[in-house]
Amino acid sequence: MRVIFIGAGRGSRLMPTTENEPKCFARVKDKRILDWNIEAFAANGIDDICFIGGYLIDTVREQYPHFTYRHNDDWPNNNILASLMYAEDLMSEPFICCYSDTLYSANLIAGLLESDHDITLSVDTGWAARYAERTEHPADDAEKVTTENGAITRVHREIENSEAWGEYTGVAKFSVAGADYLKKHYTRCRAEFAGKPFREAAVFEKSYFIHLLQEMIEHKVEMRHTDTSNEYIEIDTQQDFEYAQTNWNH
Repeated sequence: MRVIFIGAGRGSRLMPTTENEPKCFARVKDKRILDWNIEAFAANGIDDICFIGGYLIDTVREQYPHFTYRHNDDWPNNNILASLMYAEDLMSEPFICCYSDTLYSANLIAGLLESDHDITLSVDTGWAARYAERTEHPADDAEKVTTENGAITRVHREIENSEAWGEYTGVAKFSVAGADYLKKHYTRCRAEFAGKPFREAAVFEKSYFIHLLQEMIEHKVEMRHTDTSNEYIEIDTQQDFEYAQTNWNH
């Protein structure tokens, strides 16, 4: 099993913390976000890591020479989806992809690994409590999901809070078949929408990963979910950073 970290962006909302270091280098309780995540995977026997970098990628290379790297050299002009697909050549075997600005426990990863479905998203069902005082990143910006009989029926920021089963944690597992679905639909959408609006994005190149996931759901691609609660924290703003210092205990 390979891990693909998506970490090309600058993380401007976490300034000044990200002024001279990549966002994943921000320290929570004296440990980098990236190191917390490496340990979560290592606890589950996974150490094959690809890092998709852009902003200050050489800083990451210097500190983690054992990673495989893919360079998103156009990171100021694209977004998470385009960034992930810089590692498309590594998707011929099962993989887990994840955002590099989130904290999650080894138990969250263990639960995801237990799924034998082609595409499985990790979902935080305790998300609402964390958003209660999250004024700089309100709930209407959360990547929420709805579900039915174990399958994800929608992944979208505009889902009403009361209708959401939980929040997508940014961690997802793909089998070989699941990766094929991902690559097929990315190729189709890029051919149709390159340089044009795509779903909520002004142009396809600025799409978020969840935009393609929702597109795939609407094309009858099944996605399942594994659930966690209070084992995940997104760090997008200084407010989140301070919250993590107090509340992260994994």
